[in-house]
Amino acid sequence: MQLNLTFRISSAANRLRSGFLAALALSATTGIAAAQGLFAPVITVNDQVITRYELEQRAEFLRLLGVPGNPDQLAREALIEDRLKLQAVKSVDLEITSEQIDAGIEELSSRTDLSPEEFIKEIERGGVSVETLRDFAKVNVAWRELIRGLYLSRARPSEAEIDRAIGSGGGGGLRVLLSEIVIPVTPQTRDQVDELAGQLAQLRSFAAFSDAASKYSATQTRNNGGRMEWIDLNALPPGLRPLILALSPGEVTDPISLSEAVALFQLRDIREAAVSTPRYSKIDYALYYLPGGRTPEALGNAARIASDIDTCDDLYGIAKDQPPSQLERLSQAPSQIPRDVAVELAKLDEGEVSTALTRSNGQTLVLLMMCGRTAEANEEATREQVAQSLIQQRLTAYADSYLDQLQADAIIVER
Repeated sequence: MQLNLTFRISSAANRLRSGFLAALALSATTGIAAAQGLFAPVITVNDQVITRYELEQRAEFLRLLGVPGNPDQLAREALIEDRLKLQAVKSVDLEITSEQIDAGIEELSSRTDLSPEEFIKEIERGGVSVETLRDFAKVNVAWRELIRGLYLSRARPSEAEIDRAIGSGGGGGLRVLLSEIVIPVTPQTRDQVDELAGQLAQLRSFAAFSDAASKYSATQTRNNGGRMEWIDLNALPPGLRPLILALSPGEVTDPISLSEAVALFQLRDIREAAVSTPRYSKIDYALYYLPGGRTPEALGNAARIASDIDTCDDLYGIAKDQPPSQLERLSQAPSQIPRDVAVELAKLDEGEVSTALTRSNGQTLVLLMMCGRTAEANEEATREQVAQSLIQQRLTAYADSYLDQLQADAIIVER
């Protein structure tokens, strides 16, 4: 009896097994066909293929990074450039170590305030493999090393060029063309603003940054897409100068915490001024405080006051019947001025005002007025910072030109 039962069970199991194996075979055939389609070449760059899988992975990676634009189109363009870059790297037998790739991943993760391990986990959670991330980092590191090896000696500025850039030789100074986004922050909105600012810091498109400034920024420049006029580097707060000098055109600073706001700056251009740019030992400015924060009523009152005054002295008449704390008049060295105030003062000429700032967790609007600047003679800029900025500009130009040449000479076939 036991034998018959065992036989019946075995027979049923065999039939189930046979059906399962048939289904498995069909599934495997379907899976192989899908895999073959996924890894089929869709672009050929000088006989090196780019697969559909690579395109999908890169597009998803760009989405996770929040890169503006069409991820699918950007992925195609980026992978074509990557093949050209790696072919150029291979032609000079440049080897990139695993440690260099790890450092490249660490550099990427530092822009997101995540550790490399956390960054990798987030990338994998978003459906992007570690191999895709390492390939991305490898290309960036390899291309940077190649460009430095080919062009660094030609990119180094002479002492005379540095002198001209900082004005110490009487030839001129650096001027920068920036766009800004300044987002007000309250304790209730801190987390949301920090998250938004982190996303905006990844922008590289001038148009995308301009759109974001129009949408999120609180300064007067929002009406112009955040675009500021040419400004002397020396007019910026000392702590901001090295951050700006470290940028290439199109790049954005990491979010900068101000008193009650978060700021981001995009470098649009940098050039040497025709004449020496002055430095200042003291800056005289006034802060007039209005209740209401950024409400229409408070902003309207500030606009009316601004239209009635020509100099900082006029503010004494406005504040004559009010508590002394409502008006502050200060004369400070640039390094002593709060960063958010210093950023706004850098944009103002004598007698001009700004209403971009708030205090008391957004409940008080600040009418800031530039009263005057006291020039300081012969203060030398940091030569190393200026030299590195000039080197970076020149290396970027060399890299763009070389990549254009590689692309013009390449045979690229898209399927």
